[in-house]
Amino acid sequence: MFSKSRINEPGPKADDKSKAPETQASKPNMDFTPSAPKGKVNASVLSSDLTIVGNLRTTGDIQVEGTVEGDIRAHLLTVGESATIRGEIVADDIVVNGRVIGRVRGLKVRLTATARVEGDIIHKTIAIESGAHFEGSVQRQEDPLAQGRISAPIAQPQLAPPNAATAVPAPKPADGV
Repeated sequence: MFSKSRINEPGPKADDKSKAPETQASKPNMDFTPSAPKGKVNASVLSSDLTIVGNLRTTGDIQVEGTVEGDIRAHLLTVGESATIRGEIVADDIVVNGRVIGRVRGLKVRLTATARVEGDIIHKTIAIESGAHFEGSVQRQEDPLAQGRISAPIAQPQLAPPNAATAVPAPKPADGV
């Protein structure tokens, strides 16, 4: 059989010639490496014929080409030219090429010439290209992502009004009385 010293020796031996092509042919299959590095995950792409009703949340990247009716939270969000988003978008980096109806919160926000945004933008840095359509207010904050985490419980009223316990309707009389 083979020993470790024989494997490390350069060049095939005379008795190993018949086995060398077999080893070389199988080696590329075993050494297959994906084209993308293991640490970097590709962006999730929502195609132009896709409509999503609901919220999206990821720590990765999203590229939206279709329609989303709900809030989106991501690391990098790219809104394609054919995309429409109705809801709040929150991301570290946001590039808007399409339409957003709702609040935009990001560390870096970029509106390209084809962007159409109807809503407020809260950002750390912003770039608006000539030709972009924007209706709303722009506010710079040092940490625009922290705003939603702090105010989220306050923005969802679930408590009954203070006088709700005293405003109980009277029971209805029985039929025929």
